[in-house]
Amino acid sequence: MAMRPPVSVPTLSRRAKVVIGAIGVLLVVFTAIGTLTNVYVDYLWFDETGYTEVFWTELQTRALLFAIAGVATGGLTSLSIYLAYRFRPTFRPMSLEQQNLERYRQSLEPRRTLVLTAVAVVLGLFAGFTAQSNWETWLTFRNATDFGQTDPQFGLDVSFFVFDYPFYRLLLGFGFAIVLLSLIGALLTHYVFGGLRLQTPGQKLTSAAMVQLSVLLGLFVALKAVAYWLDRYGLVYSDRGELFSGASYTDVNALLPAKTILVFAAAVCAIAFFANIVVRNFRLPAAALVLLLLSSLVIGVAYPAIVQQFVVRPSADQREADYIERAIASTRQAYDLADVEYIDYAQESTGDEVDTQAALAELRNDTETIPNARLLDPNVLSDTFTARQQIRNVYGFPEKLDIDRYTIDGQTRDYVVAVRELDSLGLSENQDTWINRHTVYTHGNGFVAAPAREVVAGQEGGEPNFTTRDLPTIGNIDVEQPRIYYGELIEDYSVVGAPEGATPREFDQPEDGSDEGQINNTYDGEGGVAIGNFFRQLTFTIYYRERNFLLSSAVNDSSRVLYVRDPRERVEKAAPFLEVDGDPYPAVIDGRVTWVLDGYTTSDSYPYSESMELGEAASDALTGTGTTALPNEQFNYIRNSVKATVDAYDGTVTLYAWDEDDPVLETFMKSFPGVIQPREEMSDELVGHVRYPEDLFKLQRDVLTRYHVSDPVDFYNQNDRWQVPADPTQDTQEAQPPYYILAQRPGDEQASFQLTSALNAFRRENLSSFISASSDPETYGEIQVLRLPGNTPFRGPQQVQQSFITNNQVRPDLTLYNSQESRAVFGNLLTLPIGGNGLLYVEPLYVEGTGENSFPLLQKVLVNYGDRVGYANTLSEALDQVFGAGAGESATDSDGTPAEPTPSEPTTPAEPTTPAEPAPDAGGTGDAPALEQAVTDINSALQALENAQRNGDFAAQGQALADLQAAVEAYQAAQGAAATPGG
Repeated sequence: MAMRPPVSVPTLSRRAKVVIGAIGVLLVVFTAIGTLTNVYVDYLWFDETGYTEVFWTELQTRALLFAIAGVATGGLTSLSIYLAYRFRPTFRPMSLEQQNLERYRQSLEPRRTLVLTAVAVVLGLFAGFTAQSNWETWLTFRNATDFGQTDPQFGLDVSFFVFDYPFYRLLLGFGFAIVLLSLIGALLTHYVFGGLRLQTPGQKLTSAAMVQLSVLLGLFVALKAVAYWLDRYGLVYSDRGELFSGASYTDVNALLPAKTILVFAAAVCAIAFFANIVVRNFRLPAAALVLLLLSSLVIGVAYPAIVQQFVVRPSADQREADYIERAIASTRQAYDLADVEYIDYAQESTGDEVDTQAALAELRNDTETIPNARLLDPNVLSDTFTARQQIRNVYGFPEKLDIDRYTIDGQTRDYVVAVRELDSLGLSENQDTWINRHTVYTHGNGFVAAPAREVVAGQEGGEPNFTTRDLPTIGNIDVEQPRIYYGELIEDYSVVGAPEGATPREFDQPEDGSDEGQINNTYDGEGGVAIGNFFRQLTFTIYYRERNFLLSSAVNDSSRVLYVRDPRERVEKAAPFLEVDGDPYPAVIDGRVTWVLDGYTTSDSYPYSESMELGEAASDALTGTGTTALPNEQFNYIRNSVKATVDAYDGTVTLYAWDEDDPVLETFMKSFPGVIQPREEMSDELVGHVRYPEDLFKLQRDVLTRYHVSDPVDFYNQNDRWQVPADPTQDTQEAQPPYYILAQRPGDEQASFQLTSALNAFRRENLSSFISASSDPETYGEIQVLRLPGNTPFRGPQQVQQSFITNNQVRPDLTLYNSQESRAVFGNLLTLPIGGNGLLYVEPLYVEGTGENSFPLLQKVLVNYGDRVGYANTLSEALDQVFGAGAGESATDSDGTPAEPTPSEPTTPAEPTTPAEPAPDAGGTGDAPALEQAVTDINSALQALENAQRNGDFAAQGQALADLQAAVEAYQAAQGAAATPGG
């Protein structure tokens, strides 16, 4: 058979090689400069904040894993290819197959060293980059801390599953990758150089090829035996149980023995492949491999499926009972819900039937909850704070304000708080130059607080009573350092600092409240990175691609660059092993504005615990509106292990070990010694401002909707499942957010600051339970669940909201408020347990103009108890409507004064009402019949208008609008006659 002449391989000209080489060198140089600059700027930040231990530990660990994985993968794969080439046959039978391969052999032969090196480098880089991202897995394995809890199936400490098992799986994964790559490389090399002949008659493999492939296949099957052994422990993460996590009846009684058998079967198969080094006949190992595959299908797949279908499913609630108990106990432990206090609440209640005398007695005895009922909604009032306290356009407030508590003159009250930040997006066009943006407008100024219960009466409604306000900051909260250089709205870097005696250039505050004059300031804090020398200035020129670092006179020997200025980003950078709560809040600690944040340690490897998506489970109707969504990562264990603070002036980040018993935190503290301070280092004032974190609470309430059930049969049957209600005040089906309140919990003697949420029955709008988590330093973290009678239809948030908007007294006002010039805004619907028999709902109603600079003002207060609705200008009047005259006395402070000021022209409906008709026992006086007739006329006019619009009758529409206007005027007149003074 005639052979074709080999085809020559095209080559590049010398000039092309030089050009390509130069381009390659430039790309490498620019990439290296950019990478080194980023790393150096990172190091400067860690050095400034004092967290170089984190920087070096992470960098060294990443480099170590990169090197080991890269060398092992690239080196061993290249070694396999080299051996295949080294033992290539010197004689290759002439065939069409070999003739076609000859061109590749001629191309590779002179470049074999280069090709082998390239393969090693490329595979090594891929493996190294993959391995270095698992640096936390290695650190936690190396510094593992025992949990002191034993797994019920294997008798191992939980730390094996949380810390060791993920690392063993990581090693196994790289082992498989190396063997597979080595096998593929060896096969291709043997094929190209004649050791493997697929189409040539006679022997298909040379002896050398058979030995090498036998060894590699034997290693692969041996690793499979190890994988089967680890799979046994992986059963603790099984989801076969459908309704619960962890090993099920089938897993333990069918799959676990099968995995053990497969371990030995795979070991025998591996020995058969290794024996082929001597025997050199693939029949025996091939038969063993086929037997292993059949065994894995029969006893590893088919047998468990048969057991599940014919043994478990017919009586699953009984078969799975023991394993459900494990899942319940482990899930509660993993989500820190093992010590929840359950209270059977309102068991004597008769549902919607209200015992007004008993309720009135409860209200009058209450001195802690009603007087602290919050009327200001921090999720609504950002525009109001901006309108009244912005002062200059460069300042701003976040979209969502915060709730905190302060003890002033011996009285603890909750406040709506915010800091007046620099708003990078608020600069006008002529303010938006590099000099202004980065050297003049560098910081915010001031702390603003308003008691959450108070409003200042005005002609249009009530606005917050700012007890700490203005510039310079004045008020009842002592703020010694009000400047805000680190905050949630500051998106840019700033260049601050000036030589001594130089004219200050940083805008600090208006002069005497003037719109023209201003007072400037020079930053003298320790925050930021000094850039007084040329090298640092050049570094930041490259990093920000901004030549002004070298050219501007604003950059001098005393300059510092402030960057990474968001408090949450600073904590995440200082502690990359933590998940940080999405809602930092400001507190005045020792006269300084301090951001307080919550850090979570998490794991996705806790045995028998239900897995969740972090971001999805922690989202609600307000997520992304002034708060940051958590990353959507898989997890099944969480602890609020760290409290962090960020000084708003100098950016100092401090991490405190809050849950010192958390083994995951202890493990990271071993990995990063000295980074986290002990809990006793926290000042009493700081401890007095810690809050139970919202994101953790949302996760826990979601878990409690299922895992409050202890009986495994009831759990399986889902007899008593709960559900997080949708937010009734938002046009969305997203979950209602939890609310911070200052209230007295059943069993407590005084009010405490707590985070609360109502829960509905599953797929029903009736209320099933009320959850609260204490933020009080003495009882912090104690979770209390008030369980309502399952057969009593207590109203849930959505039903209460419906009772408000369909109420005969409320509907006409909503029609008035929702006009072309204004709109009604419902505030947060708070649920307040009163005594031991009932839940009181309180909701503020705001009115906001539709103009560009409008802002919401408190207009009315709505109250619901049982089937009764109160609707008035003040909470005390609304309580009088529901419970009768005198009930509103409970809504006063301890000195007997009203807890909220009364608007100048109070307008109180004469009677509390249900959605359908006015309720009896009216608390007011006046012309009630005229009021009722006006309401009837309004409803008639609205119905007539709707009919006319539907029929396209313009004349009827005009008449209906005229009738509606007349009815509204009659209603206002009757309402004024029915009004009663007092608060």
